[in-house]
Amino acid sequence: MDKGGTSERPREHALSASLLSRVFHQPSLLYFNAVATHLSIREAARRLNVASSAVTRQVAQLEDALGIALFLRDKRRMRLSPAGEILFRHSRRLAAPMEAAVSEIEMLRGVRAGSVRIAAAESVGHSFLPRLISEFGARYPRLTIDLSIVSSGEVIDRLVEERVDIGFGFIARTPRQINVAFRRDVRIGAVMVPTHPLAGVEHLTMDMCLDHALAVARPEISIREVIEPFLRRSSSILPPMVEVNSIRMLAELALGGHYLSIMTPIGAQNEIAAGQLIFKPLEDGGLPTNRFGILVRSGSALHLAPAIFFDHAKSYFEGVELPGAIA
Repeated sequence: MDKGGTSERPREHALSASLLSRVFHQPSLLYFNAVATHLSIREAARRLNVASSAVTRQVAQLEDALGIALFLRDKRRMRLSPAGEILFRHSRRLAAPMEAAVSEIEMLRGVRAGSVRIAAAESVGHSFLPRLISEFGARYPRLTIDLSIVSSGEVIDRLVEERVDIGFGFIARTPRQINVAFRRDVRIGAVMVPTHPLAGVEHLTMDMCLDHALAVARPEISIREVIEPFLRRSSSILPPMVEVNSIRMLAELALGGHYLSIMTPIGAQNEIAAGQLIFKPLEDGGLPTNRFGILVRSGSALHLAPAIFFDHAKSYFEGVELPGAIA
């Protein structure tokens, strides 16, 4: 971590293995993990309940011991160096079993302390998780939940990198590192107001949709990968359309009345239930469904607190009706 002009550190070579082992058993690694997680000295210090200077000193000590910078600063933003990324990946694996052990011991004592790290796609996060988490929080008030709303691709990345325990999202192809522990295939269609010209069409196709003002997801959202071949097949030159990186914005654009939005009904089911919007599935031949899933890492068992949350989530989704889901 650059301290401005101190070219003497970090040292040119790492300490010996025996000396390094002493460093790794001091607070340096704990402080490093906090900074690497939040990419902020100030936030790491707040989470650790220590002074920022103490965090800076401990990270600098670790960099000096290793003989290489662990963080880089770019226009006042902090990021991990290549060496920092390697250390963070391995140190999280070292820390996770101890954190899990403490959590499980607290569970046995009846305190029921622990944490669950979750990443969820926007449509699922806004539609289902508020109620799911509220019910879980009422039952396990001492469990901490860390929820991030990200793209489905980022959900997978965070699971693979062991930055979260459980993911909720849509997945077209399942990487070998990911296990879809609960899945439901959901139909893709058009969401529109009841007065839209296509609202009364019996068999809706993508060709019909392209004759109207259209709102679609940008490529970073998983549904775009599914519909892109059908957009291209229907028209060699795509008509003007609105492309957004938010499923919620697709629902809002449909509510405005001018646009119809290509999406699953998840993310707009409240408006559909209230009659403000309608969902009509696309009936193009060969159009695949979009697969919703509760995602976990392959080959590793969940620790106690995440396992309890997973069981709760699985039970919740088994009992809830997913709009557009194929039985």
